[in-house]
Formats: sequence, structure tokens, C-alpha cells
Amino acid sequence: MTSYKEAIRIIESEAKSFGKEVILLDDSLNRNLAEAITSNRDYPPFNRSAMDGIAINIVDFEKGIRDFEISETIYAGQKSSSILAEGQCYKIMTGAAVPPSANAVIRNEDISFLENSVKTNISHCNLQQNIAQKGQDLKSGNIVLNPGKKINPSTVALLASLGKPEILVEKLPTVAVFTTGNEVVPINQEVSDVQIHNSNAHLLKALLKQQNINPIYWEHILDDKAQLSIALKKGLSCDIMIINGGVSAGDADFIPEILTKLGITKLFHKVAIKPGKPFWFGKMPNGGMVFALPGNPFSCLVTFKIFVETFINKCLGIDKEIKSLPMNGSRIKKNNLDEFFPVKIDAQRKLRQAEINGSGDIRLGLNADAIAFHPAEKMELPENDMVNYIDL
Repeated sequence: MTSYKEAIRIIESEAKSFGKEVILLDDSLNRNLAEAITSNRDYPPFNRSAMDGIAINIVDFEKGIRDFEISETIYAGQKSSSILAEGQCYKIMTGAAVPPSANAVIRNEDISFLENSVKTNISHCNLQQNIAQKGQDLKSGNIVLNPGKKINPSTVALLASLGKPEILVEKLPTVAVFTTGNEVVPINQEVSDVQIHNSNAHLLKALLKQQNINPIYWEHILDDKAQLSIALKKGLSCDIMIINGGVSAGDADFIPEILTKLGITKLFHKVAIKPGKPFWFGKMPNGGMVFALPGNPFSCLVTFKIFVETFINKCLGIDKEIKSLPMNGSRIKKNNLDEFFPVKIDAQRKLRQAEINGSGDIRLGLNADAIAFHPAEKMELPENDMVNYIDL
């Protein structure tokens, strides 16, 4: 049986980019950059007024001048056409370029406007007051974003400011999802006393949706060798095939045998974890990867988060983030396996165990915020012990 640490090592060693593509900026939300983004010029690109007011030469103010003649009104996007003489000022708007002959801005609240002049109501003024200096945010050529960055709305706005209508991103994988089992029926059909609705299909689609991925195949297959073989062949052209159920050691668990017959190389089967021990991982002839997940709902969730998501993130260039918080309460386990359990993050920023009755519990640790890690070598997680977790 493979250890959790070794399973992660093997999975990450198979990670590679799915390719790159140029897309429109407006289509880039939640995608991952495949290029370094540099500043195309200084930002701000000019000395910018941070207030509505007047722009003056600080030398005049230091000479004791408090009343100024308005030489010109400058709006955002407009260049000045004059140079200040002694005792003159520009009336200036927020966002406008401050001309070279001015070096301080006094806000409207500190000014009394007359017909063509102003009277200031302050006794002190600083050099460059209320002026955002050219290049104070970014210098031309600065690296702004690194490859692998996941694009959020703020990133979109920044890229737009940099004049990037198109960007290079990591391609998303083509994914096939297959669920299995005679006892499983679609969620829009009635169930008998011994059947269950196919929640895992929708769980897996939702988990992939978090990665901005829509599977190109999505199919449920009965526990029949011929039907399984025909269906799974459809996934051989994909970058990732995810199979749920039929991977354990029961009489109807045909998946490992069929995968071998389809020419898929097993890299490991069974991991020393709870839940998720029957997990199977292999490589297709086209270089794509197969993840066969156990059928119990919480096992399906855990193995996707710790294995499939890890693989996808690695392929997309996303750095692994290890998060940890202290335990609220203690936890004891009775085995030498690495365990994963649902937790809620409480108001004190501590991890509190969520109720769950084993890996078959459809509640999945109802309202859990994360999956926490209980390492094999520690039989107890004491109160306030720092524990690693993965966000849901």
C-alpha cells in the first residue's frame, strides 16, 4: 500500500502543462496566467492630482503668498497650455496631470474662490502635497504578475490598466467523468429502497467547476464489464479521466481490471489514508492521467481535493499553499493511517470538527469549511495543536 506522501510525490511527478492559449481579457476570470506581465510604462504615467483644488508652486507659498490668480483650469486628460508666473495657480481636477511648473495641490476645502482668483485658508503646505508622483505605483519594466497567478476581478482591472486586451493563459484540461454502480440512479428519478441518487456525479462537476473546468464527457455506467469497457474508451483521448466507484475489492469492482485491459498503466492502487484507501492512479497511452476514486461521498470528496486538485494545480503552475490553524478541541484516531476529516473554521479562527458518520455520510460534514489532516504518526491532535487543512 502506498503512503500518502509517496502518492503525492508520484502524482506531482506526472504533472505537466496542458498547453497555453491566448484569450480575451474579458474571458480570463479564474484562469491562470502563463506569462509574466510587466509594466508598459510608469504608473501613474504623470504627476497626478489626488484632489480637486488648485496647483501652485510651493516657492510662492513659502514667500507668504496666500492669494492666487487662476491661470488656467485643467481637467483630467487635458494638457496645460501655460507656465505659472509668481502668484498664479491652476484650478485642477482630481486625476488631472499636474504641470511641471506646479508642485503642490491645495484642496477645495481649504480655498475660498473669487471670480478669477482664490484665497487659501491654510498656514502650511508641503512640497508635492496631494500629488501622486509619476511611477510611484509601478516603474516601466517592473514585473507586475508572475506565471501561475489565478486571475480575479482585481487582476482583470490591473491587466486592463496595463492595456492588455488579450493574455496568455494555461490551457484547461479536457476531462471525462464516469460514475459507476447498479445502485446509483439519476437525481431526477425515483429511487427504490435499495438505491441512491447519483450525488457524486454532481459533486465532481461542482469541484471541477471550481477549477473553471467543464467535463467533455459525463456518464454513469452500470457494473457490467462490457458496458464499462465501451464507456471508458471514450475517455482515452482526454487529459484527465475521473472514475468514481468500482475500484475497491468487491465482486463487482471491475475498474482496475478494465483499466489494465485498456492499456492504462497503473502507477499505484490503494493509499494508506482514511477515507479513500482504494484510490487508483494510472497513466493513459496518450499521456493523460486516470484518477479512480472510491464511491463513498466523503471518500470521493477527499480524494478529489488531495489528489486530483493537487495534480491540476501543479499542471497549471499554481504554487502549493499549506494552511494551518489551531484545533478547537482534541481529536484521537485508532489507526496508523493519515486521516482527513471535515472541519468548520470558527469565530476564533480555530478548526472545529464537523459531525460526520463515516465516509458514506451524504452530509459530507454539513457546512464544513475545510478538510483537515491528521498525520499517521500522531494518534492525538491536542487542543490548540496547529493542524494543516485544505479549503473546500
